[in-house]
Amino acid sequence: MRRRTVLLGGLAGAPALLPGRGWAQTSALPTIGYLSASNSTYTAPLSAAVRKGLAEQGFVEGRNVAIEYRTAEGRYDRLAALAKEFVDRKVSAIFAAGGTDPARAAKAATATIPIVFVSAADPVRAGVVASLNRPGGNVTGVSLIGSTLEAKRLEYLHRLAPGAGPIGALVNPKYPDVDLQISALQKGAELIKRPLRIVRASTAAEIDAAFAELVQQGAVALAIGQDPLFGDQRSRLAALANQHRLPAIFWQREFADAGGLMSYGPHFADGCSRPGSNWS
Repeated sequence: MRRRTVLLGGLAGAPALLPGRGWAQTSALPTIGYLSASNSTYTAPLSAAVRKGLAEQGFVEGRNVAIEYRTAEGRYDRLAALAKEFVDRKVSAIFAAGGTDPARAAKAATATIPIVFVSAADPVRAGVVASLNRPGGNVTGVSLIGSTLEAKRLEYLHRLAPGAGPIGALVNPKYPDVDLQISALQKGAELIKRPLRIVRASTAAEIDAAFAELVQQGAVALAIGQDPLFGDQRSRLAALANQHRLPAIFWQREFADAGGLMSYGPHFADGCSRPGSNWS
């Protein structure tokens, strides 16, 4: 499958990462602040991909660059304080991952420190950059725009669970691209001529109720919408789908690794390594 990515250009101000540029900061090495909305378990393979991308350009953590990690553990209200902490520490750049919320928090905290993001949402719609070809300001990065694949995921579910039964979809109403997700799901359902049952969950506590609602509505298959919260809850979502005998399709291969039936979407770790390859 072709990787669906949009590269938004090189890191603005990247020369600040080179040793000897005289950035005032607490570390003797130039420092990257890694800001994520997700929990540390979910973040681990993505941060490894970032280190890999940096190493390919000669930036090795602990040797000629330092990386400080801050994760909001799914609590989006913590992002603003974590971003401010990086600004106060005068890091050389901020890497924002786990949706567009970390990038927005970093952008609100500084107009001068370079910010690189990786997100599946549309960064223009989310207000992170002005446009794809001219992001402007101090923000750039990679958008995987995985939300546009919802219709294709429904097509796969239709093949897996043929018939006329309704297909369910779980979305997070707080996700920046939720309207785009729902529109794509509705159009996909029209193409396959199947009823669509959309349920919503914006916290981990609401996920069980969403599954109960889908079962009550007679859903015969399930598409999980793209969202960092659901990424954090991938093992639980896979287990619930299996428990309720709902063939489910997810947006990331890690769901399948956690016991989910199948996934279709961009490779997030690869997307995280790409920004590092432009920090030179």
